[in-house]
Amino acid sequence: MAKTSRTTAPNTIEQGPVHYSSADVDGYTIGFVKFATDVDGAPLLKGLPDNLCACPHWGYVFAGTATFTYPDRVETYEAGDAFYAPAGHTPAHSANNEILLFSPAAELAVTDEAMRRNMQAMMAGHGS
Repeated sequence: MAKTSRTTAPNTIEQGPVHYSSADVDGYTIGFVKFATDVDGAPLLKGLPDNLCACPHWGYVFAGTATFTYPDRVETYEAGDAFYAPAGHTPAHSANNEILLFSPAAELAVTDEAMRRNMQAMMAGHGS
């Protein structure tokens, strides 16, 4: 049986207020994410189609709130909610938010690359 946990997920990223641990399992990325402060993910999606996340996610909110904004609506999930967020959204998370995400690995890789590139550009701009 393929499995992972917060403590055994092999990929860990600490980026500012975000702690992300993940594992790829049979074409899906299982990610455990914690946000120490309010985070608006929209600026990190620049360059993707319509500047929106191109990856669907299934998830569960352990603490705080996760908000997904679509061109026609806003959906907010709270602690205890399981959710599905189709592609075509921008994410925002409350301080002390903790979520579990299941995402198709190939689609997530495209979004992650754009987010990494935009984060580097933002950090470079801060240093000047």
